Amino acid sequence: MDQTAQVARGFEARCTRVRLLQNERNMGKGYAVRRGMLAARSEWVLFTDADLSAPIEELERLWQAVQGQAADGAIGSRALDRSLIEIHQSWFREQAGRVFNLAVRLLTGLPFYDTQCGFKLFSQRLVEDVFPRQKLHGFGFDVEVLFLARKLGYRVIEVPVRWRHSQGTKVRVLRDAFRMFWDLVRIRWYEVTSAYGLPRA
Repeated sequence: MDQTAQVARGFEARCTRVRLLQNERNMGKGYAVRRGMLAARSEWVLFTDADLSAPIEELERLWQAVQGQAADGAIGSRALDRSLIEIHQSWFREQAGRVFNLAVRLLTGLPFYDTQCGFKLFSQRLVEDVFPRQKLHGFGFDVEVLFLARKLGYRVIEVPVRWRHSQGTKVRVLRDAFRMFWDLVRIRWYEVTSAYGLPRA
């Protein structure tokens, strides 16, 4: 177990604007992000991986993009400008990511080249509309959130960001690949069965 919670608790003790939300057990990354996003109260909400694979200074790129293009959200991307990647993943991981992204584009119609970068900025309006509908608790939640945002008419743009691979990543390619592909099927099933409560066209 890492020391993320202890570090956050130290900041919480010194700053009234910092609040640590801790789950009693591991419910999955999607569950944790959903809980945090819905607890946020600012006009814009960023979620970022705790290892800061995308340096926090890259927030300025996302902010300038949403302001300049009047968007409802911006997602960090490793795929749009690979020269910004400071430390690459293994060749196998990068190829697996490309295959997964192709499946995402084919099965969901999303236009993005990197849905899995853990650095995303959304308006509070989008958060309050999209995240309560989220059903996936695993790593496929990123795709689900972007799929729902698009279906609900929100404009989200993809922005290249600096990024460095962290050796401590909890994603295991072989173990999680099947679950993530299955999540894509579940997203389309939830849409077809009206489980998301999306407005009818």
